[in-house]
Amino acid sequence: MLLTLTGGSGAGKTTLAAALAGGAPVSPVRVLHGDDYYFDSPERGVWAPDESGTLRLNVGDPRSVDLGRLGRDAEKALASSATVVVEGLFARGVATVDPYPRFDVFVDLAADLRLARKIRRKCLRDGFPLDVLLQNYLLHRRDAHERHVEPVRHDCDLVVDGGTEPEALAGRVWAAIAGRAVAAGS
Repeated sequence: MLLTLTGGSGAGKTTLAAALAGGAPVSPVRVLHGDDYYFDSPERGVWAPDESGTLRLNVGDPRSVDLGRLGRDAEKALASSATVVVEGLFARGVATVDPYPRFDVFVDLAADLRLARKIRRKCLRDGFPLDVLLQNYLLHRRDAHERHVEPVRHDCDLVVDGGTEPEALAGRVWAAIAGRAVAAGS
């Protein structure tokens, strides 16, 4: 099964992916992280100069992710894993891999909580400049979320609250998948 986790930055996708892998009813589970599939050269993706003139990849634009490579890696992983979890801002954009079933989850969390989590992770833990993160959020990321991430909510099989304890959330996702399988079998 291909299981995608889409949602805003800081919503809890990576944490949920780890909980899903740790509490899977069927193993093995392989997790692919969308952050590992951003383009790394200006020939591909959406690049723009920052305030200092340095070209930067627009990670808030789905055209900056190599979804083709991510899809191929998901297909390879499905050949040896019962479930492949793809998590990332644009995970829902991974092409369906036939003949494997697919289940898409949107991890939702209020914008202020997502921003607080991102500040904690990027600035407090990793030392990223807070003023740069906030300026980037105000000038680009908030709009990019509304334009590219939020509309995907309506295409997903399940919307979950990213503020819920991860193991309980994973249990809810696995139960929804099992429920769909039962309904399809009847």
